[in-house]
Amino acid sequence: MLDDQIFCPTCGTDTDHALIKTGQENLVRCEECETVHSVQVERERLVNLKVIVSSDRESEPYFIKFPAKDVLNVGDELLVDDPTRDVVMTQISSLETDRRVQSAPAGSVKTVWARATDQVPVKISVYRNGKTRSIKISTSGDELFNVGDARKEQGLRFEIVKIKLRSEGFADGAAAKDIQRIWGRDIG
Repeated sequence: MLDDQIFCPTCGTDTDHALIKTGQENLVRCEECETVHSVQVERERLVNLKVIVSSDRESEPYFIKFPAKDVLNVGDELLVDDPTRDVVMTQISSLETDRRVQSAPAGSVKTVWARATDQVPVKISVYRNGKTRSIKISTSGDELFNVGDARKEQGLRFEIVKIKLRSEGFADGAAAKDIQRIWGRDIG
């Protein structure tokens, strides 16, 4: 049985139908009167979407096919599967139509600006006795960091004391893809 009800020409109303054969036109059978008839298949229009993916300090263009009617929003995750390149998980940072917008159907978007979130850089500032040392690590975007965690990175042992988010404010814990900077106290 199909999910949506379909208009049956014999019954004259929308009824449940069973799918018999798929193709350019689907062949269906009415569950009420057993009449077999064809139904036009609605094709989904795809657009070629240009996605500029930023990863740390580099940006590269990708091109993907995407349903024209689907709405894109700043902040949404977007799987970028360019047939000529690697697959990259991203987060949309900006949408460009005739101007920059927060939301738009894919068919009206000229360029999507996104940042890679599968592998991300995390900036860490570690302080001890009034001196601060900054380091940057590369990690999975889903790796969790929590205030109070003890870590060892690039020869430094430290306890996380503060986490600044990319969006706004601070948090007690967050995924690497959402972190702007981490502050830590050297525990040698």
